[in-house]
Amino acid sequence: MLVHVAHALTLDKVIEYKEVSFSAPSVPAEMNGYRLAFVSDTHSMPQERLKELVDELNNRSVDLLVLGGDYSNRVDVSHETMELLSQVATTDGIYGVDGNHDRFQALFAAMEEFSIRPLSNDGLTVREGFYLAGVADLWNRQASIASAIGGAAPDDFVLLVSHNPDISMLQDTSGVDLVLSGHTHGGQMTLFSVWAPLFTFTKPVNNSITKFGQRFRSGWALSNDDTPVLVSNGAGEYSPRVFARPQAIMLTLYHED
Repeated sequence: MLVHVAHALTLDKVIEYKEVSFSAPSVPAEMNGYRLAFVSDTHSMPQERLKELVDELNNRSVDLLVLGGDYSNRVDVSHETMELLSQVATTDGIYGVDGNHDRFQALFAAMEEFSIRPLSNDGLTVREGFYLAGVADLWNRQASIASAIGGAAPDDFVLLVSHNPDISMLQDTSGVDLVLSGHTHGGQMTLFSVWAPLFTFTKPVNNSITKFGQRFRSGWALSNDDTPVLVSNGAGEYSPRVFARPQAIMLTLYHED
């Protein structure tokens, strides 16, 4: 018990910049080593802490910043959050989806004001052979993977962003190479980062955090049709966290022969 309390009071308050790699034949050879940052669930993060996040991402030189939803249910805070996140310097821009705590219309207006591209059951070609798509929040609106990836070419590397990873069990992901999600906060309070009681003892009803137990607690998982899903713990404090350290995902893509 004491080690859990100590962890909650120390490391669980410090953002981890988690380095992850992903290889696939569909990643264009020209994008070998492509770097993107995935930031989700900032949850009204204090401005000073958010500025530190922005500074760290700028120090790491990313090609793309992807935002995974749940910034704030307050319009003023989500506006400030988008203003700060827009200061991350990238080669190919900043894109994001909404989460279940967001007021999506105000959020998308703020994104567009600061040159962040909202993704809402749609997508676009970021580079030749690389298609980025995003879906509406699963709880609040009608999410559609089919609509989101509808513009992708058959040979594209397709990256799908969904705040809630459960969608990957409920809809066809066969046209997707990789799903990025947040929402589950790493289990929020866990036993040594391996088991989240909340996900075991909560009945899988509507608006449960997840209906699939420990499957999407944190890190790598598979969709219903075996598409890789990468779930971030989220960057916000949203206390208390216990062995569910906040994180930003630093993802490097590689072409696989």
